[in-house]
Amino acid sequence: MNSFKLKSYAKINLALNVTGKKSKLHNIESLISFINLHDSIMLRESKTKQHKIIFFGKFSKNISKINTISKLLKILDDKKLLNNKKFEIRVIKNIPQKAGMGGGSMNAASLLNFFIEKKMIKLKKNELKKISNEVGSDVILGINPSSTILLSNGDIKKYKNKIKFHILVTKPNFGCSTKYIYSKVNSFSKPQFNPPKQKLFDAKYLKCLDNDLEKVALNKYPELKKIKSYLSGLSNALFVRMSGSGSSIVAYFHSKKACKKAFSQYKRKFNSHWCIESKTI
Repeated sequence: MNSFKLKSYAKINLALNVTGKKSKLHNIESLISFINLHDSIMLRESKTKQHKIIFFGKFSKNISKINTISKLLKILDDKKLLNNKKFEIRVIKNIPQKAGMGGGSMNAASLLNFFIEKKMIKLKKNELKKISNEVGSDVILGINPSSTILLSNGDIKKYKNKIKFHILVTKPNFGCSTKYIYSKVNSFSKPQFNPPKQKLFDAKYLKCLDNDLEKVALNKYPELKKIKSYLSGLSNALFVRMSGSGSSIVAYFHSKKACKKAFSQYKRKFNSHWCIESKTI
């Protein structure tokens, strides 16, 4: 029986504006990239009556039995899109949880991409968007991952041209609750990314942007403020920004050498924190 191995890449928010609130959810616009940090997903068809999902790795603790993958499979089963096929899925979690890098959402997106690519399921654009949103609001961003602009009306524009940054991704020994961070947002920004343009991803432009969720996160967690201040003082750092609702904070560099030096400096200063050198893909 064939088995397959997928790479489920982490996403980062290069910039994020909260532009308003509609019912329970906030409207956001964001510039999004993907990095070469990834979870590994192994899957194969199974003859069992139920799907089997197992998580391994450093960041696999306390993942609920009801997770993005189980939600996706249940939706596809309910819609009879998998023709009663069952799968054994093993996931090595290399992306930290509660880091603002969409690890769980990208796992579901990677599986959707796989099922579509292998012609196991066929979905119209609106069906794909609906299923993705039922699993989680970030899932649609990982469909055919590439540089992405999310507009405040929910529209998505993707670009094939790769942006090139070497990045230092840092995370303290705690995560941020997305629900809490958003609940404390009480002022909104004017939309800046419509009409969407490739040049929005230029370093010169990105330097001038923000993540509106940082203010809440940095006030709630002084450690994050300390991290951002330290990273911002490193030589050759183009800009420093929290991804999503945190708690990962990312420093951006043009060169691998500068990023490597920053990694060594950071590990000396915050030796108990998780951090990696990575790059946009």
